Amino acid sequence: MDRVRKIVLVALLGVTLSLSPVVADAEKGQKIYLEKLKAICGVSADKFTQKHTQNEWESIRQAGKFAVEVTKICPNVNLDATFIPDVYDFVYEYASDSGNIPSR
Repeated sequence: MDRVRKIVLVALLGVTLSLSPVVADAEKGQKIYLEKLKAICGVSADKFTQKHTQNEWESIRQAGKFAVEVTKICPNVNLDATFIPDVYDFVYEYASDSGNIPSR
């Protein structure tokens, strides 16, 4: 029984550690926007995020066109693929129908 418990704990720890890098963060996405995109876009964070509703942003992401949409809003931006999950969480969190406004 003790051996089974150890195997389960090790498996649970492995799953937990492997999933942590997958989690995106709206705050990190806002920081990326402010540091890397805002100057190029020339659009404030709230105007950028409120171009779409949460459902629209989600549909765009699911269609695999999130980077294309960002380029439509900010023509001179080439969004690094590693930034997409965090920037997506940022725009989703502060979408036009969310009632949230970015603090900066």
